[in-house]
Amino acid sequence: MSFHQLKLNPTDVLFFKDGRPMEGSSAGHGAAWPMPHVLDAALHAALHRSGLQSHTHRSHRSGAIISENREQDGRSFGSLQSAGPFPVSPQGDWFFPRPADADHSGSHETTHQPLESPPEGASSSLPKELRPVVSLRPPSKAKAEKWLSADAYQAYLNQTASLQSEHYCNDEKIFSAEHNIGIGIDANTGAQDGKSYYSASYLRLCQDWSLGLLTTCMDKEHGDLIAQTFENSGHANHILAGGQQRTCTVYRSTPEALPLPRGSEITSKLVRWTLLSPAIFPLLEGENNHPGGWLPTWIEPESFQVQLKTRPVRKKGQSRNAWREEVKTAPAIGAKLVAALVPPALPVTGWSLGKAQGEGSRGMGAKSTHLAVPAGAVYYFECESPEEARKLADELNWHGGSASQKLANTGEPSQRLAPTIVNRRSSLFGEKGFGLGVCSAFQFHRGNKHPAC
Repeated sequence: MSFHQLKLNPTDVLFFKDGRPMEGSSAGHGAAWPMPHVLDAALHAALHRSGLQSHTHRSHRSGAIISENREQDGRSFGSLQSAGPFPVSPQGDWFFPRPADADHSGSHETTHQPLESPPEGASSSLPKELRPVVSLRPPSKAKAEKWLSADAYQAYLNQTASLQSEHYCNDEKIFSAEHNIGIGIDANTGAQDGKSYYSASYLRLCQDWSLGLLTTCMDKEHGDLIAQTFENSGHANHILAGGQQRTCTVYRSTPEALPLPRGSEITSKLVRWTLLSPAIFPLLEGENNHPGGWLPTWIEPESFQVQLKTRPVRKKGQSRNAWREEVKTAPAIGAKLVAALVPPALPVTGWSLGKAQGEGSRGMGAKSTHLAVPAGAVYYFECESPEEARKLADELNWHGGSASQKLANTGEPSQRLAPTIVNRRSSLFGEKGFGLGVCSAFQFHRGNKHPAC
């Protein structure tokens, strides 16, 4: 699997509307940074418009094919995977959302820690298995920058010294909002109706900033479809992104290493998992009842024990069903969630235009709304041993474990590994770029007194 790096340069303003209405006095809020599924949908549309042939993927659940009707219920370009978008500076530096526990302006140093034990006589609404996360600094009105460069994010993970100011920036340095008045469209004629009017905000990227995407679509019958759709980096390609089908110029390259921060070495029993992209954990009802929401569905909701397993390597010639049975019998990783620092949820919604060829039988209308844990959320785990902690990090890091951390430019040419994304720990939309995270070490705050007092 070969991941490509796409840089999208808008030719005009972009419109990324959320779920709020655009009627009466309600303005269309379209100037927010786009969610991962929005650009993934744009890539799907570009593949369909390219005229390329694709192996049709049928819907599966737990290894079983849901429908035998490939023509009706199949999905074209089902091998598409993406990650992003992330801001890319004029100098080519990638930026990522600030972690929630590094809330200090001009710095990436850790400002929050879980308490090792609550102060004597203190009470909390948290379950008894969870510990509060406290600030190490007194309250302040100063707001930390929203974005960290890849170097600053790596320094946050490695807990090294702060960098220069250009490694930390706010939205204003990346994009701005423009407000315009629009005229409604008659659904029957496709022309302006001259009666209904609306106001909307649009996103305009600052000079020479780009939207960075990582994507792959390897088809077992037709090869690398991304490379065929977007030509070599020396050529400009185009894609329609977001609402109102605004155009972006696309430049493609194939990196030797993905520009995402990598998890640091784990030497203790404590693991901190920080989200680079949003994640969705839905409500599960029935035999595997789970509240979802802020709590990952792979954590038991009563004991907060991690239910992930170290997946065994599939042996040569081993059938998929036999490998899955081996996974089922593997023991769970010995780890437990002890604290979390989660910003307010993000609504994830959309609109379906109805059945399209190769896209199943879903009708026109609003898609289900999900509440996503935003990028920057932090989860803290205590493991039974440093070995179990490393196993957990291998299952949570987007780049996987030590075997998958080889870069594309190491070893003999015939043995090189293409840079890829191994783990996407969102219960939904992982292939669209949700659930990417990185692990690092942390420490408990020790003492009975609140550190900021």
